[in-house]
Amino acid sequence: MPRVARLLVGNTDRVPDLTYATGLFVPDDFAWFQTASGKSFALLGPLEIDRARRTSRVDQCLDLSAEEKRMPEGKHPYPKTLANVLRRHGVRSVEIPCTFPIGLAHSLTQAGLKLQSIPEPFFPKRLRKSPAEICHIIQAIRAAEHGLARAIEILRSSKIRRDKVLSWAGSTLTSERLRTEMEIACLRHGSLAKDTIVSGGKQACDPHERGSGPLRAHQAIILDIFPRHTVTGYFGDITRTVVKGRAPDNLRHLRNTVIQGQKKVLQQTRAGANGLRIQDSLRHWFHHQGYPTEIKKGRWNGFFHGVGHGLGLEIHEAPRFSVPYLPKGTVITVEPGLYVQGIGGVRIEDVVVVRDGTPQRLTRFPDFWEIR
Repeated sequence: MPRVARLLVGNTDRVPDLTYATGLFVPDDFAWFQTASGKSFALLGPLEIDRARRTSRVDQCLDLSAEEKRMPEGKHPYPKTLANVLRRHGVRSVEIPCTFPIGLAHSLTQAGLKLQSIPEPFFPKRLRKSPAEICHIIQAIRAAEHGLARAIEILRSSKIRRDKVLSWAGSTLTSERLRTEMEIACLRHGSLAKDTIVSGGKQACDPHERGSGPLRAHQAIILDIFPRHTVTGYFGDITRTVVKGRAPDNLRHLRNTVIQGQKKVLQQTRAGANGLRIQDSLRHWFHHQGYPTEIKKGRWNGFFHGVGHGLGLEIHEAPRFSVPYLPKGTVITVEPGLYVQGIGGVRIEDVVVVRDGTPQRLTRFPDFWEIR
């Protein structure tokens, strides 16, 4: 039972905590608040109120138009109406997230409310996923795997031209074309994928480069797809690195090092483990394998991103892997990567649930490599 009232305002795309609190997906801004007694409310406009009353998890849904009629005659801005609703329910002091809109916070303060910003996570329970949430994430992961399966299918049937450019179905196979096919496959399995990464050759050395232009043989191609399930709102996330044709020896060594690195991380991942120490140890080990993390000729080389991140209603949510204490029950990615100019980039990503012992792997897609 909360001791203080809490307030969220926004839409569910910008503020996933609203979906967590209400179970709703609402494209327009609305308010959720919880009184000190623990009773929860949602304040919504007429377009959403009836649906919310049927499907939301809150104790009571309030109609914004009805609340506006309670105000004194004349036009009143939204913050005054919201402040009046809060006061009517006994709320005069309220906790808000640190990402709360500053303009609205200023207006509510002027209306006489006391606001206290608190650090993330606003809902600490989001760190540990329930069995139902894990099932939702698995659904999205399976959709991601269908997207990857489509990519492998196309790469298998593609041809290598004399200039080493890939051709599929009679025309050049580009990053854009392969990405579209992957995202269509996800959509057919109930999930929406956006910003999917299909980056080959030099582009694969930039971890978040989406990729563009023709794909070529005998080079690393990073396939990173992270769809959101259209019903539950939970994300899946998986990355594989493949080569159409035959990988050169230096790229093969790079991949084998990443595979060994991921195994080392998984062996150490358990509830209570120091994620920051594991990550630093991995970076140190990569250095000793010949892949130091450094800026070379103005560009980063080596392992220069985190081991992983929390996964749920956001693609990147708390906790990051690099926390001093990994919570039991959190769903997290394990995605070491190495990026070396002149060789290429390799990243392999799987999703696990942190347990007391060996983590539970949710990803089941094979680790394809050379595709002939």
